[in-house]
Amino acid sequence: MLAHRLYAPKKAEEEPLVFEEVPVPHPGPGEILIRVKACGVCHTDLHTIEGEIHPPKLPIIPGHQVVGKVEAAGEGVTRFRGGERVGIPWLYESCGRCEFCWRGEENLCVQPKFTGFHVNGGFAELMLASASFALPLPDAFEAIKAAPLLCAGIIGYRSLKKGDIQPKEHVGLVGFGASAHLAIQIAKYWDCKVSVFTRSEEHRRHARELGADWTGTAEDEPEQPLDRAIIFAPSGTLVPEILKKLRPGGTLAINAIYMSDIPAFPYVFIYGERTLRSVANATYRDGEEFLKLAEEIPVRTDVTTYPFADANKSLIDLKHSRINGEAVLVMK
Repeated sequence: MLAHRLYAPKKAEEEPLVFEEVPVPHPGPGEILIRVKACGVCHTDLHTIEGEIHPPKLPIIPGHQVVGKVEAAGEGVTRFRGGERVGIPWLYESCGRCEFCWRGEENLCVQPKFTGFHVNGGFAELMLASASFALPLPDAFEAIKAAPLLCAGIIGYRSLKKGDIQPKEHVGLVGFGASAHLAIQIAKYWDCKVSVFTRSEEHRRHARELGADWTGTAEDEPEQPLDRAIIFAPSGTLVPEILKKLRPGGTLAINAIYMSDIPAFPYVFIYGERTLRSVANATYRDGEEFLKLAEEIPVRTDVTTYPFADANKSLIDLKHSRINGEAVLVMK
């Protein structure tokens, strides 16, 4: 089968993914073999290929927003049948034994496995997945449109929850890529006022098209203080800038697996019982809840598609903010 493998991290412009024939994997106990139909391209993939986060071993096949059909099942699998459509998210599996797993916080598992990072992912014609963590997909979403839901959508939904967002509040979204373009639709469904901060005029236009009440850059002041905010861009300098715009008692959540250092800032920026928290991965329950909500709204996914062979090009375009919504690799 054909796949894109990362042998050594390099800048995206150096095209570090090698497109080559690799052996077909075979499902072991508890695993399913997936024939990939589409795979979203995420900033986490970009951080991986550029060496900002480090897989435990190389080579690795990236990709963790996978839509496909079950080709075969390993011993003990009863959840899925051959030909059934499934979605494979970032969390491949958790240990099920640590204190976090027992609490239902498997996103904080001490020995997790992540798709396209610890195990081979969806930049391939076929891939293995844990049957316990695969998600049944709503029929309402075709493969290309469903792919962004499986990371950008789920982690955006968790960010809204961890950001303490309540209906009718004033919410700030900082950075407007794949995750934010889905999160804004949930916030508007909850009747929130939404202000979007991004450097890109094209992304500001996209935000307004999806219902943003105000758009500007991080240096601009919205019409009123924010009740809640989520930072999607991996820039630590944004944290004090957005805290200054947050009302007392407000919450700022950071949706980033990798971020540049947060600079020192005056205590007054966080004083007044403001909350600053990170968002780490997502639980299986987050995925179930979000996919149900996405069908109910219904969420619109904006995608730029790329032929399967063009994974390197999609990552370059992602790095340089040339994409509205999400890049998706499409199999023939």
